[in-house]
Amino acid sequence: MKILIADDHELFLKGLEFILTDSLPDAKLIKAKNYTEIFKIIEQDQSFDLILTDLAMPGSQWLEALQKIHHQLPETPIIILSAVFDKEIVQKSIELGAAGYIPKTSSNAVIISAINLVLSGGVYIPKELLQDTLQNDFNMLKEIEKLPETDDISEKVKILTPRQIDVLRLIAKGKSNKQIAFDLGLSEGTVKLHITAILKILNVYNRTGAVAAATHSGLLKEND
Repeated sequence: MKILIADDHELFLKGLEFILTDSLPDAKLIKAKNYTEIFKIIEQDQSFDLILTDLAMPGSQWLEALQKIHHQLPETPIIILSAVFDKEIVQKSIELGAAGYIPKTSSNAVIISAINLVLSGGVYIPKELLQDTLQNDFNMLKEIEKLPETDDISEKVKILTPRQIDVLRLIAKGKSNKQIAFDLGLSEGTVKLHITAILKILNVYNRTGAVAAATHSGLLKEND
């Protein structure tokens, strides 16, 4: 796995490098200190599995920077790590192609959990911002936070919506988010939100775990 990490504060960049090296020891980390360096790196190498970047850095305005990065690497998930905690900026970042937004005040465990969620095809949004968001597509995540906790997998799968079950069946067939979006007539962003909801409801950490849980419950059959 190859990850591009970027921040104009050297101390935070070193801290992020330490967290990732400790939790993802097999990952190859490439570092950048501003948007200019990011652009130079991705012009020469587009084989990144993930990009973790600060929002406000020298070299470009963040809006233009996110658009450019996503345009050049449309298949690579982008996670924003920022001290800025504003729901409108979060929503705009997601609209521009970011797959996650992590406050810099987050614990190491939250950062790694968010990365795993995004690598599984989901979207990470801080709970605090979900409480106030007005965007309709985020409503499914807001509602999940209110669901009663249960260890009974048969009860968990009953919470899944018909659309989420459709998404889950296509995940079981090995389809990518883009393929799922095409098959179901959805935007790729909406597919990511459905995957996030599925993982949260089933209390699993990745797509493989979701398929295994659904198969164990009888929702999916081995040959689905």
